Amino acid sequence: MPKIDAPTVVEHRAAREQALLEAARGLLTAQPGRVPSLAEVGAVAGLSRSSVYQYYASRDDLLAAVVADSFPRWQQRLNAAVAAADSPRTRILAFLRANLELVADGEHALARALADVAPSEDLARRSREFHDQLLSPVVDALVELGAPDPETTSELVNALLNAASRRVEHDGGLERSYTAAAAVLDAYLRELELG
Repeated sequence: MPKIDAPTVVEHRAAREQALLEAARGLLTAQPGRVPSLAEVGAVAGLSRSSVYQYYASRDDLLAAVVADSFPRWQQRLNAAVAAADSPRTRILAFLRANLELVADGEHALARALADVAPSEDLARRSREFHDQLLSPVVDALVELGAPDPETTSELVNALLNAASRRVEHDGGLERSYTAAAAVLDAYLRELELG
């Protein structure tokens, strides 16, 4: 029987699976546009290729697991930031800030890498659904503010977020990018508040 590195087999298995997910995330982020092999992921996680197959039958299975593990964590961070805000305007600004913090933490690079290498329609569909879920609090806040076309406006907020994200990725200037994007967005949101 193989040696386990945790008090129980369940904990051992969970730790190994988490190590594989972290290894896959690291490789995807380091080499955007390229899907690492299971052997490469195993090597980074300290496991043999045959051991990796005990957890994932294919690269598609591994990528699906990375998506299933990552997206909810990102959503939780965004939801917590938005929930802490006390008005529709500040919820949208909190959404902007939390997203830029994810970018600064390297999570956006992982999301982009996953979108680039999504090998199946299922993964692409899940990515689109996640994107739509992310914008839901923005749409809700815009509705509360009385925006004339909340769905289109939320896409424009997302475009501003994407531009600010590129700046964070380019020079690491989270505060500078947030301040500039928030100034543009806040002026519009305050106008909506005034009705």
